[in-house]
Amino acid sequence: MSSAQSSGKLAIFIGTSPNIGTTLASFAAASRLAGRTGQRRVSYLCLNLKSSKIHHYLGMEPPAVTLDALRSELRSGSLTGEKLLQGCTSLPVQGNRNLYVLFGNQNREQAEYYMPADIEHLLRCAREAFDLTIVEVNAYWDNAATICAVSEADAGFLVTTAALSDFQEDARQWFKAGTSLFGIEPNKRFKIIVNERSPQPRPVSFKPQHISKEIGLPVAAEWDWEKELGPALQRGRLLEWIGAHGEQLEGVLGQVLSELSALGDLPSLTREAKRIWFRRWEPHGERRA
Repeated sequence: MSSAQSSGKLAIFIGTSPNIGTTLASFAAASRLAGRTGQRRVSYLCLNLKSSKIHHYLGMEPPAVTLDALRSELRSGSLTGEKLLQGCTSLPVQGNRNLYVLFGNQNREQAEYYMPADIEHLLRCAREAFDLTIVEVNAYWDNAATICAVSEADAGFLVTTAALSDFQEDARQWFKAGTSLFGIEPNKRFKIIVNERSPQPRPVSFKPQHISKEIGLPVAAEWDWEKELGPALQRGRLLEWIGAHGEQLEGVLGQVLSELSALGDLPSLTREAKRIWFRRWEPHGERRA
């Protein structure tokens, strides 16, 4: 299939800082979308070239086929959509096996050896093979994967936290600087996911509207860590945790899932999921009632 015939869509998840839940938010979105239909193919490409952990979170160590194994075919341009599909690991989600995961680069010291042409070819193959591809990249822009994926994506989500250093300093130094340098207009494609990862209230709490104003992008979701999520990750039980918290995730990531569904021509949110999402905006007293 030529690139002109490629119809699949790409969505990117990038963090303002490392280790703030970008992998969790992006994989949760991918798995919830894949669970809605067995007719559409959803893929999750880990292009975090320096710190890929999704195989650990899924309890697949050592991982099956990783990005490293495709390097020669990427360099030669011989990789096809079908070969990429075969190189991905299909995971069961709600009885379907239409979630395809490409595990990330395991040789951190070789991250700089991936050229822009390699990543661009990989993304073209992803469009051929899948209806919707969710790409997770590193927070830093000093690698081809982040630059190319941000440039090529049809939609994007910027994960940050309520910590001033994350949504102000890092967003300015990396996200704003990077998009400006490469001529990308983030306000046309990106929205924010705020991850409140701290189990304790912060001394200074910044509300989503403050974060939105500082970065200059609308907030699509507020993602909260669950108490049992940490142990689940260490045991490699992320997929099971997502399955057990499906209704909650549909509510919290409601707008994100709706936009991704429309992007990839996937089934939209259920009425119940929409109801859970909109309840977030009700006064606290009414919500408890």
